[in-house]
Amino acid sequence: MKRLAGKVAVVTGSSSGIGKAIALRFAQEGAKVMVAARRLDLCRQTVNQIEQAGGEACVQETDVSQEDQVKRLMQETVRRYGRLDILVNNAGVFGGARLADTSTRSFDEVMNTNLRGTFFCCRAGFRQMKTQNGGLILNISSVAGVQAWAGTGVYSASKHGMMALTKSLADEGRAFNIKVSAICPAGVADELVDASPEEILSSEKINPFDIAETAIYLATLSPYAVVQQIVVDRLGADW
Repeated sequence: MKRLAGKVAVVTGSSSGIGKAIALRFAQEGAKVMVAARRLDLCRQTVNQIEQAGGEACVQETDVSQEDQVKRLMQETVRRYGRLDILVNNAGVFGGARLADTSTRSFDEVMNTNLRGTFFCCRAGFRQMKTQNGGLILNISSVAGVQAWAGTGVYSASKHGMMALTKSLADEGRAFNIKVSAICPAGVADELVDASPEEILSSEKINPFDIAETAIYLATLSPYAVVQQIVVDRLGADW
């Protein structure tokens, strides 16, 4: 039996990279997947791949930094599938430099997508799951969400903020059977999600499907088990 059979999942940023890998694997495990991202053409490619493999998915063009678009995403998911079981907040951007060299515009762009967007999605998803008395929210953070290095200040700040949202929402969700967890990956071969396993291996980066398997693990835990966060680092990393 497929482990996510009957589940409905929204995966943001699923036009490419980690989000696409999660969407593909969720669908393989039986979930109905709402593919959401800004690049509609690439979203449709993800949906086509899912359908060609026998899965079920649809697309909703979404910029998570826009509150109205996030609201529409959740409404369309419930209209089409009747509920929302799993929300994966993966949409994110990297930006900034050393703090003294980072523009206000760059700061705003990173925060608007990574933190503001995660807030909008968490809030909308939580409200829907509360009416259902249950669900799972997975926030795709980063090792930069638990550490910080020179040149990563703005990105790290956005991901640290995501971790705070995760922990707070997890506490708030207990009364409603809503689990909230974070996955914190290091360097992932995002651009190679459609490459061969050999090509991904030769990149010496983390396979994006390793992150997808981590998401499946969290989504298939027994009802009374929850993991606050998982750090997926590169072999030999020293931090």
